[in-house]
Amino acid sequence: MSLLIKNIGTLVHTESDIRLKYSGAEMSALQTIENAFVFVEKDTITSFGKMGSELFQSLAIDKIDTVIDATGRHVFPSWCDSHTHIVYAGSREREFVDRINGLTYEEIFSRGGGILNSASNLRKATEQELFEQAMVRVNEIISLGTGSVEIKSGYGLSLESELKMLRVIRRIKESSPITVKATFLGAHAVPTEFKGNKAGYLKMLIDELLPAIASEKLAEYCDIFCEQNYFSPEDAIQLFKASNKYGLQPKVHAEQLSHYGGIQAGIHSGAISVDHLEFINDDDIAALKGSSTMPVILPGAQFFLGLQKPEVRKMINAGLPVAISSDYNPGSCPSGNMNQMISLACILYKMTPEEAIIASTTNSAYAMGHSNTHGSIAVGKKANLFVTKEIPSYNFVPYSFGSVLIDTVILNGKKIS
Repeated sequence: MSLLIKNIGTLVHTESDIRLKYSGAEMSALQTIENAFVFVEKDTITSFGKMGSELFQSLAIDKIDTVIDATGRHVFPSWCDSHTHIVYAGSREREFVDRINGLTYEEIFSRGGGILNSASNLRKATEQELFEQAMVRVNEIISLGTGSVEIKSGYGLSLESELKMLRVIRRIKESSPITVKATFLGAHAVPTEFKGNKAGYLKMLIDELLPAIASEKLAEYCDIFCEQNYFSPEDAIQLFKASNKYGLQPKVHAEQLSHYGGIQAGIHSGAISVDHLEFINDDDIAALKGSSTMPVILPGAQFFLGLQKPEVRKMINAGLPVAISSDYNPGSCPSGNMNQMISLACILYKMTPEEAIIASTTNSAYAMGHSNTHGSIAVGKKANLFVTKEIPSYNFVPYSFGSVLIDTVILNGKKIS
């Protein structure tokens, strides 16, 4: 199979040498080519450049299986979404109304809502029901330009239901053209049957769930919700010490509702990413600068919950990399639209379009451990791309928030839509 996209108005985020991440001022260095082409063989980008160049002239166009004329349009690498909770049952719009009426996230949780509500719904659902519901969401985000996604467990909160979630994630990986990374998030909340016995619940996660997950190879990462009334930094370090033995690299939900030490626990444990970061401080920024951990911001959740804004400009100005992801979930961000997340990052955090595009591609791919193969237009990378409708510039993507600008989706070198 071969595919050629020709006459591209602007080819966005090209690399002559593959970069694993972009930090600080480097995030403004978005490379583009006008009047361009991309050539794909099987599932891999094999060449790109200017129309009319010797490289283009060397292509045997009459032997190429699929040719797409992208006159007047832009071609992007697919978005990479490194933080989602796409596998869930039902919805939580009642809590949306509760927040409008003045209840906080913590108050809703204390009344049995929030994560515990989702856990109750998920335990009642069959694996097939969960798979069918999740695939609707997966197909939606594919149509919106996402080509790789991390999916967490964390709404099971029991041995059987966490494994059920992770098996659904494995089925998605096997059934869909999107690239999927699986994360174990059993430490999302303490379930009702362990109320007042957090230590006992952690022991179950470590002694029973981690070995079961490892035996079936159901996850690549281990996450924890490090927050007051949930899990402490000490809990995180204890869990990650165990998960590292099974080859599950840490990720952390950190500093979302308060400053609690999740970032520092993540860095200490070698986390690939720390996510949310609404309450990040100067000490955290300094510690992150000396680490290989990716700071991930989730504009949709911060916007939807009305939380304080993370210090994104301070992070970038300090020389940190930043990734953008959706946090697609039923309670705090019922959307996986990465185009919208990019708009929110520009509007709310004053990120430039260049920074937001790199944050949503290469840097978010880094937070999933595959920026060597995903997240930019480069020879040898996975051919996950999308073609826009006719737009005047790449700035139009964050500017035109809410509009559907994607015309054609290509995953693994094949035209999907």
